[in-house]
Amino acid sequence: MSTTVQSVNKVVIRFAGDSGDGMQLTGDRFTADSATFGNDISTLPNFPAEIRAPAGTLAGVSSFQLHFADFDIMTPGDKPDVLVAMNPAALKANIGDLQRGGVIIADKHDFTKRNLSKVGYATNPLEDGSLDDYHLHAVDLTSMTVQAVEDFGLTRKLASRAKNMFALGLLSWMYSRPIEGTLSFLADKFAKKPEIRDANITAFKTGYAYGETTEDFAVRYEVSPAAMPRGTYRQIAGNPALALGLVVAAQKAGLPMFFGAYPITPASDVLHELSKHKRFGVTTFQAEDEIAAIGAALGASFAGHLGVTASSGPGIALKMETVGLAVMTELPLVIIDVQRAGPSTGMPTKTEQADLLQVLYGRNGEAPVPVIAPQSPADCFDAAIEATRIAITYRTPVFLLSDGYVANGAEPWQLPDLAAIDDIDPGFATAPNTEDGQFLPYLRDADTLARPWASPGTPGLEHRLGGLEKADGAGTISADPANHDKMVRLRQAKVDGIVADLPDLVVDDPDGAKVLVLGWGSTYGPIGAAVRRVRAAGGNIARAHLRWVNPFPANLGEVLRHYDKVIVPEMNLGQLTMLLRSKYLVDVECYSRVFGLPISLAELADDLMQMLKEYK
Repeated sequence: MSTTVQSVNKVVIRFAGDSGDGMQLTGDRFTADSATFGNDISTLPNFPAEIRAPAGTLAGVSSFQLHFADFDIMTPGDKPDVLVAMNPAALKANIGDLQRGGVIIADKHDFTKRNLSKVGYATNPLEDGSLDDYHLHAVDLTSMTVQAVEDFGLTRKLASRAKNMFALGLLSWMYSRPIEGTLSFLADKFAKKPEIRDANITAFKTGYAYGETTEDFAVRYEVSPAAMPRGTYRQIAGNPALALGLVVAAQKAGLPMFFGAYPITPASDVLHELSKHKRFGVTTFQAEDEIAAIGAALGASFAGHLGVTASSGPGIALKMETVGLAVMTELPLVIIDVQRAGPSTGMPTKTEQADLLQVLYGRNGEAPVPVIAPQSPADCFDAAIEATRIAITYRTPVFLLSDGYVANGAEPWQLPDLAAIDDIDPGFATAPNTEDGQFLPYLRDADTLARPWASPGTPGLEHRLGGLEKADGAGTISADPANHDKMVRLRQAKVDGIVADLPDLVVDDPDGAKVLVLGWGSTYGPIGAAVRRVRAAGGNIARAHLRWVNPFPANLGEVLRHYDKVIVPEMNLGQLTMLLRSKYLVDVECYSRVFGLPISLAELADDLMQMLKEYK
């Protein structure tokens, strides 16, 4: 049979099934092969909080969405063009997002009467005409997989688990993906289990061959490589990028790193990645709880190491007393908050940006802390280095605000030139700092207001630190009202002074717009894509993005006052909006979404077009 090959510039595919169907692995392999081919990529893993949710239920559906293209893309896409549904629950949970006219590949083997009734289907949607608006391919993935691997002596249950590789092979053929990477991956992953290795490889090859030989698929698609600057690239997600950035920062500072953490979704992968890098002087400590984790990290900072800890919102709440201690002792400490939907336990596997006020103000007393928010998975690498640089230079804890979308999503990352990254000077105190030979632990640097950092055991630099208020200079315990007022203002001035090390806010405004869209953190992608769409439709709009949210860039107030209207999309009820209004007295408008999902670029673009009508 002759197959038509059609060139397209982008595709969005969503793999969906039970938690045990391997959708995350399938999506990750398709992503890796697309990245190897040279496409730009953006991904959105989405999975239930339960380790093993009830099979065949809507609550147990796990999905992985991939957007790949021959141009620079900024989001994993709003609506998939292709939905691979392993069971009725996966179909029902995701069919509402599929583009009209999109492709459905469904494993008809699992569309049994029992499975249909679990999710409220009175009739089989593969047969009742309800999917006539889509290109439906009902394929018995399970039976064909079991038949393909029957020579390897596996039980039927074990054999059927390779159906995700059959589906991956079929989609790899359908979208002209290279297959060598997946074959090598499977050979390595299951090297110690030859029968599992061979079954998965066979299922993958069989799925690919099915696409070539069946009459069900008359069209095959090609997506050309994207034009990118020359260099060496790899696929990277936000959490591994954070970990690698911390390793590089510690090396650039010449410090051993101590990472104390307690496992929590979606921050645990930072611990997993750092545990692989002991050869770079990294010590990882899985503590018994969040309080112990940050206490150990702060103790490591006192000892002259780079202290780092990571958690998500509920864990950050537990760490806050020790964050206050870090503010009082004025020690470098990097605190990573990979935000998730709250409050309380909330939705552990869903994303949100609602911890901004918590990290700024969630401590007793006046306890100012710098806050940086990476804008994408790859940017997590640079943000980790910057957070470390500020923490060490200014002797302060620094919050790095990531979120589940950035942490789990992936994109191409051009490997940096490590030699081009500036060293970080820890500037340890090595001698007394007064003319009479004393060491004053709170005698401040004239430029940064940072106090000296002295490693314990340095002769002549003996000192004590603690949570009680310190006397200016000497560091002794003080309850003097005037001293307390002075120290509070000094700590605030130190954080405010960081602005001298920050670049001005850059505004993308090619046409002298009257409306500005301002974002922070992971809204970078949806805002950028939405503004691109608005401009393509003739709308005149500017955009800018904040990386440091405390302190703000020096020119932020001037930028805000330059525009007639400022819109701030954020995944909370308007936390940054409130801060901007109170600080700059500008009527900033909040565009709020708290669905546990990234902001929809299509919805944002449509709403921006409506807002622009009054500014023509």
